[in-house]
Amino acid sequence: MPAVPVPLDAELRVAYDTYLAEEPDLAPMTLAKLSVIRAETDAAVAALEDLSHGGRFTVSQPSAPGLDGAPEIPLLVCTPSGASASRPALYFLHGGGFYGGDHRTGLDQILETAERFGATLISVGYRLAPEHPYPAQIDDAYAGLLWVADHADELGIDSERIVVTGFSAGGTLGAALALTVRDKGGPRLLGQLLIAPLLDDRNDSASALQMDDLELFDRGRNGFAWSALLGDVQGGPDVPRYAAPARATDLGGLPPTFLDVGSAECLRDEVLAYADRIWQAGGEVELHVWPGGIHGFDQKAPEARISKAAVAARRNWLEHLLATN
Repeated sequence: MPAVPVPLDAELRVAYDTYLAEEPDLAPMTLAKLSVIRAETDAAVAALEDLSHGGRFTVSQPSAPGLDGAPEIPLLVCTPSGASASRPALYFLHGGGFYGGDHRTGLDQILETAERFGATLISVGYRLAPEHPYPAQIDDAYAGLLWVADHADELGIDSERIVVTGFSAGGTLGAALALTVRDKGGPRLLGQLLIAPLLDDRNDSASALQMDDLELFDRGRNGFAWSALLGDVQGGPDVPRYAAPARATDLGGLPPTFLDVGSAECLRDEVLAYADRIWQAGGEVELHVWPGGIHGFDQKAPEARISKAAVAARRNWLEHLLATN
């Protein structure tokens, strides 16, 4: 019998139906759509003075050298006005399915979090697929982190208090970065805060099948994202752990981890499996599965009860992490 889908949270259902009425295009994602999506993202990039949020942040845009002669990586550095020296840093990797998004957009929530904790936000402009397939994205994330650690004094941050965070594909890169630092060296990450990350390129979990074609980011769009990143090797035996973290055979030695996901999204089961495997390896994880949540629900419906609870849980975890380290 076909799987019965998980019902959406009631407030999210209203917000989602409204969204579909305004943006009804649920056709499969294609390469032909990339130029339109990217043009819309480019149009949403704010001017540098606007990114300061009325002077609440000091903003700069340095670049980090790429690995092994790769292009420089643009960074956005936002420091709350009046923040203390040697402060923590949130190293942010944006979403967009590996093929879209920009490090200068969609930052309101993470900027509010940075301001709350007196932390510097560093947002990374990694290269996009499919023009730049794996390993361009994780190489850029890693190179940027190495540069940030080397310039910690100049940036006014404590290189021992860097938390990597990201949503969706950005969460994937955050998880891959934690594995990379563990295996290849670099600054010790204080923690990883991963929101609805894509973790498994095989795209065949029970939740991927159960929730297929029932929300905007479904199994088809998830598959397109992985295909953009990996090309023909997607789903095969040779996908490295730094591309799809679920492929890692050893999840020991990772920093304290926060994972959250909606119960009504296709990524649910791979996030659950990743948390369970970190626990099995003796690691520390706080896991939240939000009942009736869909992909990016806190962005689609920020005033919903479930969205406020999710944001509060992330900040509570971060507050505890910073207070005890």
